[in-house]
Amino acid sequence: MILALGSLLAVGAEPAGFRAGDLPVRAAMFNGVSPAALGPFLDFVREDLPREGVNTLVFQIDYNYRFRSRPEMAAAPAFTEAQIKSLVQACRAAGVKLIPLVNCLGHQSWAGTTHQLLTAHPEFDETPGLFPGNKDIYCRSYCPNHPGVHAVVFDLLAEVAAAFEADAVHVGMDEVFLLGEETCPRCAGRDKAELFAQEVRTLHDFLASKGLRLWLWGDRLLDGRTTGLGKWEGSYNGTARAIDLVPKDIVVCDWHYDSAAPTPAYFALKGFDVVICPYHRPAVGVAEVDDLVRVRSDNAVNTSLAPRLLGVMTTNWGQSDRFAAAYRAAKASGAKAELPAVETFIRVFERVRGARAADEAAPGADKH
Repeated sequence: MILALGSLLAVGAEPAGFRAGDLPVRAAMFNGVSPAALGPFLDFVREDLPREGVNTLVFQIDYNYRFRSRPEMAAAPAFTEAQIKSLVQACRAAGVKLIPLVNCLGHQSWAGTTHQLLTAHPEFDETPGLFPGNKDIYCRSYCPNHPGVHAVVFDLLAEVAAAFEADAVHVGMDEVFLLGEETCPRCAGRDKAELFAQEVRTLHDFLASKGLRLWLWGDRLLDGRTTGLGKWEGSYNGTARAIDLVPKDIVVCDWHYDSAAPTPAYFALKGFDVVICPYHRPAVGVAEVDDLVRVRSDNAVNTSLAPRLLGVMTTNWGQSDRFAAAYRAAKASGAKAELPAVETFIRVFERVRGARAADEAAPGADKH
């Protein structure tokens, strides 16, 4: 059973200027936006994200970009630099911070499709030659100890960060099931927690050298058995101990889609900045916001904990091209949105605005 971690620290009056309901990060994450549908998405960024109070956009680009440094890494449909610059400009006009997402380590395939890194460089595969057609696995991983892999990955991350004019990069790293495999001549027998932490440190240090902050999903840093979260939202292959082996200045994106698990406080207690990440269940997303605001309020006097609970990031997996249309239809009609992820987005940011308004209306609140 998961502990109610938010109750572990002392409760006291909020210090002057701190507002538990005023979340610094109010983010939305999208993947699956095609270059052909970028125009309507830019309208959504300019007009609708500010209306909802969103101040950060995480945009999953992966290999769908016309790389100049590594042309062989461009996967169709690929965005041009000019298209990404139009996204940068739309975000700037909307007052929205833009962060690219490039999946590192895991998620190098999906179903029967192997993605561009391992298609162009099959030698980087953690399980080369195995699982034809990706049968009997979830997603492929690259080998973090292959001597050539980081030269390629670093070029991609640097080019994407420059195109996005970003100060942070999200590197994914969720749901890594293939790691330290017995068939890998470099990783066999290695401690999987250390292997995972080693890759986090490697990516962190490279990005830091470019003045960029690392964001990543938090599931591999949670023990699925101890918490009861299961193998998707927590690790069953021994990577959870990596939580004590990685730099503390990363941002952990703590995703839970079916229940409001109190793990954000755990990450904060470990010294990380953390963002909660709901998806397609509106009630879960609202509960996560309420829990986060409550823990921020309960621990406001602890100047090291409460500020680490940064905020919320709604996620959307697939159908992003339909997202804006479904959103606008729901807002115009007042009816429930056609897509669950859209309904969650609407209800979550409605609750975020409500929490902020409650702070401002509270007796003695700082009005400046």
